[in-house]
Amino acid sequence: MICDNISVNAKGHLTFAGYDTTDLAQKYGTPLYLMDEDKIREHIREYKTAFEKFFPQGSMPEFASKSFSCKQIYRIMAEEQMNIDVVSCGEIYTAATAGFPMERSFFHGNNKSDGDIRFAINNKVGFFVADSMDEICAISQIAKQNGITQKILLRVTPGIDTHTHQKISTGNVDSKFGIAISTGQAIEAVKEVLKTENISLCGFHCHIGSQIFESEPFKTASSIMLEFIKQVKTELNYTAEMLNLGGGFGVRYLESQPEISYTEKIREVATAINEQCSALGIKVPKIAMEPGRSIVADAGMTLYTVGSVKEITGYKNYISVDGGMTDNPRYTLYEAPYTVMLASRANDKADFVATIAGRCCESGDIIQENVNLPKPKRNEILAVLTTGAYNYSMASNYNRVPRPPVVMLNKNGDYVAVKRETFEDICSLDV
Repeated sequence: MICDNISVNAKGHLTFAGYDTTDLAQKYGTPLYLMDEDKIREHIREYKTAFEKFFPQGSMPEFASKSFSCKQIYRIMAEEQMNIDVVSCGEIYTAATAGFPMERSFFHGNNKSDGDIRFAINNKVGFFVADSMDEICAISQIAKQNGITQKILLRVTPGIDTHTHQKISTGNVDSKFGIAISTGQAIEAVKEVLKTENISLCGFHCHIGSQIFESEPFKTASSIMLEFIKQVKTELNYTAEMLNLGGGFGVRYLESQPEISYTEKIREVATAINEQCSALGIKVPKIAMEPGRSIVADAGMTLYTVGSVKEITGYKNYISVDGGMTDNPRYTLYEAPYTVMLASRANDKADFVATIAGRCCESGDIIQENVNLPKPKRNEILAVLTTGAYNYSMASNYNRVPRPPVVMLNKNGDYVAVKRETFEDICSLDV
């Protein structure tokens, strides 16, 4: 199995976090998002322990909310004393409503409106990750109106290509995010920020992309960022207190993908940072990173009920399920790979090759192609693994399909974290 929280029981049923998935499907209905709370906490603690061991005091990982946002995840983050990043007023509102201490939050986004900035300040967001001089000027004005000095990190682009999918690569010079170092614009921005009222520059931020399995891209990014920190100190006499290297460590969606130790990767990055700081003659800054996918992805699984099984002689086979791009648009968006299993007969021979099709009225509504499974029967349960990140977050009501519930699993039991949407919910804003 691709993760240690997945197994098969004596009945031949797929289990997740120790629970029989067919029982959960019967209890809650499908489509159904499952989240392994104990696995989430395990990943958080691994990151925090590694940061405490390898980085300077005050360094801290931040959970990337965009990967999975609901009230319960923020309660978990608060209990685990984890920092978070947020990218919208919706995520800010959800975290604040859940009781998360917002001074431990970092507000991202390449186009924060004046309303966004006011909302974040009113909710006492700890840090803004500022993306442009336009934004910094707006933060300054609104902070002044509120009688505060707002802490910020300046987001800059290191100009490296991590060779991930272009839609999840964020560190190139021509990215829509941040201010480029190589063009000289980043150093000019720092000059302006240091002169700007009601702004406290606490350091720098970069992000190079997602689904990265090696430490080398992070080493390269940190090297460029530390050279930039040295340049800023030399030219402007400003010492950055914090360096945020963003997120991006990969997870296993397929058996063919490598299994990595986040602790080991963090150690490798820390070693490179320490060596580079020593060579440059600068103090090692507090380090932050933003794991999202690597915290929640393998803590998630989605269950579906099989509908029709269609065999087109000489061409291909389709297995249609009661969900699709409304609960998981990632294959439609960028052909994201997944492991799919027949939860009802997980040990049976996988000798039927099929495309897993969703229920939406779109030819592109596909969850995965060329999957090897036992040939399923109508009303059997199908499981898609490693769906904890960017599935619930990207879910929609296309075709007026209600979004599935999120059920949390832990050693003490199962409970609903997000209710299943109803038709009444879908129509609740209609007039």
